[in-house]
Amino acid sequence: MTDPLLVDLSRLQFALTAMYHFLFVPLTLGLSILVAMMETVYVMTRRQIWRDMTKFWGLLFGINFALGVATGLTMEFQFGMNWAYYSHYVGDVFGAPLAIEGLMAFFLEATFVGLFFFGWDKLKPLTHCVVTWLMALGTNFSALWILIANGWMQNPVGSVFNPDTMRMEVTDFAAVIFNPVAQAKFVHTVSAGYVCGAVFVLGVSALYILRGKHIALAKRSFAIAAAFGLASALSVVVLGDESGYAVTDHQKMKLAAMEAMWHTEAAPAAFTAIGIPDLESRTTRYAIHIPWAMGLIGTRSLSTEIPGIAELVEHARGRIRNGLVAYAALERIKADRTDAGARAEFARTQADLGYAQLLKPLVADPLQASEAEIDRAAWSTVPHVPSIFFTFRAMVACGFLLIALFGAALWYTAREAEAPRWLFRAALLALPLPWIAIEFGWFVAEFGRQPWIIEGVLPTALATSELGIPSLLITIAGFTLVYGVLAVIEVRLMLRAIAKGPETLAGDPAALFPGIGANRNASGLVAAE
Repeated sequence: MTDPLLVDLSRLQFALTAMYHFLFVPLTLGLSILVAMMETVYVMTRRQIWRDMTKFWGLLFGINFALGVATGLTMEFQFGMNWAYYSHYVGDVFGAPLAIEGLMAFFLEATFVGLFFFGWDKLKPLTHCVVTWLMALGTNFSALWILIANGWMQNPVGSVFNPDTMRMEVTDFAAVIFNPVAQAKFVHTVSAGYVCGAVFVLGVSALYILRGKHIALAKRSFAIAAAFGLASALSVVVLGDESGYAVTDHQKMKLAAMEAMWHTEAAPAAFTAIGIPDLESRTTRYAIHIPWAMGLIGTRSLSTEIPGIAELVEHARGRIRNGLVAYAALERIKADRTDAGARAEFARTQADLGYAQLLKPLVADPLQASEAEIDRAAWSTVPHVPSIFFTFRAMVACGFLLIALFGAALWYTAREAEAPRWLFRAALLALPLPWIAIEFGWFVAEFGRQPWIIEGVLPTALATSELGIPSLLITIAGFTLVYGVLAVIEVRLMLRAIAKGPETLAGDPAALFPGIGANRNASGLVAAE
């Protein structure tokens, strides 16, 4: 049996590197689109201010992009080093999207990033603008293939376990690509990245306005970030609903944990706005419910029930018993490849093989498991409910705060009214919110599907490499140190570029911002041209 500490340390190492890497990805996604939009305005108007804006925000994009690449490479190696059995078991399926991401999306992205930075004086403005949009497209393509791979882990479609090779194999690659969970995750994640980029531009622009520096660039950047950010934030809500609907269909236990729904409620189920989940009594104390809301959001109907945790555990118990039949048949196939009866029995029950494997951390031979061990295995399908419950609500709260911020910023921008200084201070204070929301979102998505590394197919406890505990502790410490140094470098480079500001702007904002009278307060906003 696998050492539980080994599994926990392997998970911790991957969680640290993945969540650190994803500090850079959303900003890359958001800034790439904003930079492309700014350069489009420059090509249409040929106003120098928009070229300066494109180059300035493009520089910050480049710094972030470089650090994102450096931190992302580590994760690729971890699949083979820390999760060797996982790579062996599902490599034929999981490896294909990652390979396409590297061969197509990453090289597309990297090529046009180079042309963006070194092509300003060598390409015509329209050609350079096309390059910028292709750079932005490359970043989105990269996210697409990564999320197709991740979506397959959440909903393993288009594949089947081969008892002869003891591996998962692709049967329908189109189903892998158009996996509804993957597509929902992609649009939701990309929209969240756009929000992140918009908040970053909004916050830095607010800093310039508060300090009375680079006013022309700051006002226009603030305006375009407010409009783009509000549209993106609203789309996150809509697409998040679509993602939740996909979870209702394919990851019912995760949904029940998010809602701390211990028992099935009569349709349509209420949404628990807040409460305190109690693991011992398996109830949610001090719960405040919104009638019908969960049923409408989760099922889009008034008559479809959402199963509760207790009922899902009972269902898992039945799948474990059925999986033991598949496990026994597989053992017979290993002993005799020509056993037609075993193959027929395995084909009938193989969908539940993964549930039988939940017993392996508890007993050496799953076929010898007691009823108590089967019960423990069934309850192991429940993730830590309080963690999922509270992080999901924190993520949602951050999202609505950002919608309010973008709405206020766009209100003053569209009316060309003088904005209060508290709005700019709020934009500065809001800088961490998109990262908090995104990290919480990934926590819910990944921690919420435990104990599965591949939903319903392969338990996380069976996917690790046979590494030593000291090796894992050393590498965790090493990654923490290296990533800490990289974080300091990233922040210092960003702050230095922000402090320096755009290089070619003149000192008098009125000279670059026609139509603004000398009596206009520096904190006033105008609509982007």
